[in-house]
Amino acid sequence: MVRKIVNYKIADESLSAQGEEALYIAQNKMPVTAEIIRERFQKEKPLEGITIAGCLHVTKETANLALTLQAGGAEVYLCGSNPLSTQDDVAAALVKRDINVFAWHGNTTEEFYWCINECLKAEPNIMIDDGGDMIVTAHKDFPELISSGKVYGCQEETTTGVKRFIAMDRQGKLSVPLFPVNDARCKNQFDNELGTGQGIISAIYGMHILFAGKNVTIAGYGHCSSGMALRARGLGANVSVTEVDPIKALKARFAGYTVKPILETLSEADVILTATGCKHVIPPNPEVFKKLKDGVILGNLGHFDIEIPTKELYEYAKEINPIRKNVEELIFPDGKRAYLLAKGRLANLVLSEGHPSEVMDMSFGLQSLMSEYIVQNHTTLKPGMIDVPKDIDDKVGYLKLEAMGIKIDELTEEQYNYIHGFEEGT
Repeated sequence: MVRKIVNYKIADESLSAQGEEALYIAQNKMPVTAEIIRERFQKEKPLEGITIAGCLHVTKETANLALTLQAGGAEVYLCGSNPLSTQDDVAAALVKRDINVFAWHGNTTEEFYWCINECLKAEPNIMIDDGGDMIVTAHKDFPELISSGKVYGCQEETTTGVKRFIAMDRQGKLSVPLFPVNDARCKNQFDNELGTGQGIISAIYGMHILFAGKNVTIAGYGHCSSGMALRARGLGANVSVTEVDPIKALKARFAGYTVKPILETLSEADVILTATGCKHVIPPNPEVFKKLKDGVILGNLGHFDIEIPTKELYEYAKEINPIRKNVEELIFPDGKRAYLLAKGRLANLVLSEGHPSEVMDMSFGLQSLMSEYIVQNHTTLKPGMIDVPKDIDDKVGYLKLEAMGIKIDELTEEQYNYIHGFEEGT
């Protein structure tokens, strides 16, 4: 048997054995994606003849998604969705498994987009994005791919990307069917809240701090940051929440957190963690930087490195010292110090291994089933934002419960008719 030609550029092929160990660990914690759906895909081949390109964090969990899509018959191309989130051993293991990978830890901005372009040259029928860079690049630089109709449909994995595509859609510039998988319940109520919430431990990995007694500022109170606030408080921290949305601010206050503007937290915060999807949560102003508490830890768990004004902080600092892996000490002109995690990028992915496999199982179960749905329905899909069908969202939930050995009640016919009717009243 002649082995297929794999297109790739990665850091080190010799890391494949180490990567296989990581894949195995994740697979055992991802029964929906890596066992139930994969076994069916292997038999039925619902993705036969389809090319799928993913711009995703190249982790052991993403690897199991790629292998499930491959089991379904797809030719899979994968690039990293963040310059620092690729796990090089996982990339090596995937290449050995005949997945086309263009990703390595620490690539430059130019290299980052080169990797995306290499995946787009494969003319994918389905794009799975995390942050929107691949699909936006396809619209800008590969217009013939979009206009030709070769793209059946696309999926977006994270809140930041969904916001970008909502803006594109409103302006009439989204020319592909786009499913915001991030907005499905099986994704945002678990992956976002529990996964990102647990990501506060990146501050422990980075600086080995004791959360108990610390003043921690959490920027935002959406799915991701509300989980972060909960975990920080659970570790004994005094938590302040900042918000621009009045309803989310009220939810934070009634959950027992102090709510105040970001500028009012700076002088007392021992740790500041962001996950808003917006830029310059800390204003990029030297007068603002002067207010930061000496020794503050700055970590971003949102998608891009602009929530914390990384570039401006580097320019303001008189000295920058790498003191631990992926941690830098910034010494300011007045002698104060700040400790920046992961160069302002996704600290939970850079300093640890990202979201736990257990919650990514549901997210990637959705991505797998939505890929199948797109193939089955692509002739009727129209460009624009399309909600993930509720029955697919529910299906992933039921599969996860089944894998966990949990049974739940079912509505009787009488109960179903009651909650779906209007005639029966008091």
